[in-house]
Amino acid sequence: MFANYLIGLREGLEAALVVSILVAYLVKTGRGDRLPPVWAGVAVAVLLSFGFGAMLEFTSAEMTFEDQELFGGSLSIVAVCLVTWMVFWMRRTARHLKADLHGKLDAALAMGTGALVLTAFLSVGREGLETALFVWTAVRSTGDGTDPLVGVILGLLSAMVLAFFFYKGAVKINLAKFFTWTGGALIVVAAGVLAYGVHDLQEADFLPGINDKAFDISDTIPPDSWYGTVLKGIFNFQPDPTVTQVAVWAAYLVPVMAVFLFHKPKAKGSAPQAAVDTTAETAKA
Repeated sequence: MFANYLIGLREGLEAALVVSILVAYLVKTGRGDRLPPVWAGVAVAVLLSFGFGAMLEFTSAEMTFEDQELFGGSLSIVAVCLVTWMVFWMRRTARHLKADLHGKLDAALAMGTGALVLTAFLSVGREGLETALFVWTAVRSTGDGTDPLVGVILGLLSAMVLAFFFYKGAVKINLAKFFTWTGGALIVVAAGVLAYGVHDLQEADFLPGINDKAFDISDTIPPDSWYGTVLKGIFNFQPDPTVTQVAVWAAYLVPVMAVFLFHKPKAKGSAPQAAVDTTAETAKA
């Protein structure tokens, strides 16, 4: 549940911050009459995300076992790619999120209502689709449809509460540090999702080596024990992984985490004044 709470909190906070910044900017500049298009874009993005999740579930239900494994494994890899991109993108742009959004919003206002709807839709829709895909892969990997959904819902609710207080100016948070810590945690989670996706592809006979076990500690950490379930839910831990799973897990986790932690993103603009304070102050447009 924690992994899904984390993805719900992070993705939800990204989307909620975007919306709160857009709303605050319109209100502070006396353009409150343009709020309905923003909310329309947000609503369409949310509905699309739910529809995407339902489509994944219904599509996979009508497949054979091998096709389900191939479909699930492929989407797990796609989910890992999206989450990895999102983690690095947010780490690079967190300090400039407010200024970038203000620029896009000014352009959208100049172009008309349709562009305003599109700005809100794209800002929220990206996070919604990523969340739907990641949660769907988590449900498949754990075999439990309840805990992942509860986790992501709690994460989304937490994100909305935080965004509301950001908007009111009651809470401040260093976004750069927040997205660095959560990004590192999500890279660990994504490594487990990737390993499980490879296992799915092996079960579908798309990749070889399903019987080549790297180790088997099922007697020490039974999959049905409470601690085995916790490890499975958070890290997609498997007590009897294949050699390929372990190799792929390490090949992803080590270099991606090293780049994330030790490679400093290039700042936009050469002057210090060009950077926006990393503290979320969305009420001050």
